[in-house]
Order: sequence, then C-alpha cells, then structure tokens
Amino acid sequence: MGKVVSEEELQEQVAAIRRAGRRIVFTNGCFDLIHPGHIRSLERARSLGDALVVAVNSDRSVREMKGPDRPVVPEAERCEVLAALAAVDWVVVFDDPTPRRLIASLLPDVLVKGGDWGPDAIVGREEVEAAGGRVVRVPVEPGYSTSEILRRIREGAEGAGRSE
Repeated sequence: MGKVVSEEELQEQVAAIRRAGRRIVFTNGCFDLIHPGHIRSLERARSLGDALVVAVNSDRSVREMKGPDRPVVPEAERCEVLAALAAVDWVVVFDDPTPRRLIASLLPDVLVKGGDWGPDAIVGREEVEAAGGRVVRVPVEPGYSTSEILRRIREGAEGAGRSE
C-alpha cells in the first residue's frame, strides 16, 4: 500500500497507529501549486504528532471553491507530489464541500490549519476538541500563496504577449 490511500485504507492505518499509542495529525487543503509555504506548514504539522494525514480537495471541490480555472494541477498529481514528501504519511482525496465528515470519522489527535484561518472557521474543530484532541494554527509563510503565484504567471503571460 502506498501513501495515497482510500478512506477505508486510511481508517485501517489510523486504527493501527492508535493501537500502537501514537498520535495522528490531520490537515487539509487544495495544494494546487505546492510551494515552500506548503512544505513548511506540513513539516510543522508533522512535528506535532507521530503520523500526518493530508486530505486533498478533489478537482470538483476545488472548482467549486476557487472557480473554473482551478485546479491547475489534477488531484492525482497533487496527491503524488504530497506523498513524495517525507513529512507526509498518508494522502487521501475528499470530495465533500468540507472535510468535516472525514475529520469526524478519523478524530485525529491534532487538527492543523494555517494561521489565516480563525479558530471558529476551522472545520472539524468541534469534533476534534469534543474527542479530547486539539486544534493548532500554524503560521502562514509570508510571500507564499498559490493565488499570488498564479496572478504573477498570468500577468507575465499577458505582458509577454503585449511586448511582441
């Protein structure tokens, strides 16, 4: 079994980790264009426990959230890149509008989101805290944003076309 797993496989892996007395950390996102901000956030998340689960928005859910031009990178490729990272133990795709159902079924020991999310806006917070877990907001790395990277690419492409 690889690092990219189905929800069923993930449930089995998480149960085995729990039986061994180890802590599960969970985070989620689109991870459309992976940049150093993502890497640093994932490494911080992994440092908070023994195994890191990364839930990735499906292509359909990214389009609903970000618009018809997103994602730039298809979900299978986003998962492959995330799975190649040393900090990541498992990657799972979710197709729901939010990861609430997945979080509620896994009940990680630690739920991690970026510091740009207010505590009350973090989906799954109530479920995790009710089960005795904790929610951690990690600092956002200044200067790294997928939307900003895409804006710069589009402006460069537009500018290049005009200069000819």
